[in-house]
Amino acid sequence: MKHATALKKVDAVAIGGFDGMHEGHQHLFNALGERGAIVVVETGYANLTPGREREHFTTHPIVYLPLDEIRMLDDRGFVDYLRERFPVLSRIVVGYDFRFGLDRKFSHADLSKAFGGAVQVIDEVTVGGESVHSHKIRAKLIIGDVAGANRFLGHNYTVRGDVVRGQGIGKKELVPTVNMLTNGFLLPKEGVYASLARLDGEEHYHPAVSFVGHRVTTDGSFAVETHVLDGEIVCKERIDVSFVQRLRGNEKFASLDALKEQIGRDIAAARKAVGRLEL
Repeated sequence: MKHATALKKVDAVAIGGFDGMHEGHQHLFNALGERGAIVVVETGYANLTPGREREHFTTHPIVYLPLDEIRMLDDRGFVDYLRERFPVLSRIVVGYDFRFGLDRKFSHADLSKAFGGAVQVIDEVTVGGESVHSHKIRAKLIIGDVAGANRFLGHNYTVRGDVVRGQGIGKKELVPTVNMLTNGFLLPKEGVYASLARLDGEEHYHPAVSFVGHRVTTDGSFAVETHVLDGEIVCKERIDVSFVQRLRGNEKFASLDALKEQIGRDIAAARKAVGRLEL
């Protein structure tokens, strides 16, 4: 949402980093009206929904503000900055822990005093009695708890990337896989996952099993590769992989035959894990 005339119509904004677009963030977005917009403060550290990936998880327009443009502003300077970009702004929505300015000096209370209009503060959001934060989602992914991360996110954790050539062993000796680059995304802990795959931008997701890690049984290189369970399906350019459940850790096998037997068990487990899902 970059066009000046579009910005002039925005009367409410939700402000934050919004990496993950998780359940807590969605409570802020739900408070926006028809002419509301999301203001993403880009810190450069987002790796759950890096860059414009956030746009997959909302119908609201998004405006991106580089942190360096606002980090030195005081409360009044920040309000002036917002009013310059959103001339009819009448309401600001922030989380209970919102901070801004140099050394995060200012809170939502300071923002309310400087703004003069309505500042709506959304209370802490919890799932299963635990507060939802992006750093907790990252921690869950790092230990391979994608199911826990998904509960906090309110959607399956998804990485997207370009298709690249693999080592060629899969199709000949094991099972065919789609290999991908995932620049900018945090990857879950090395292992095998039940997943869903969307190929070349199609609307439908396919049940799949995905491997993340070093190919310790073959060449030792790092890979993110996905086997689609629907049969021989060609993916030429881009793949989206949504992680559903961790099946096992990364293991070294004595032979390709032993690895192939385990892959068969992984496929069966993945079918069971995603079989209940609406694709």
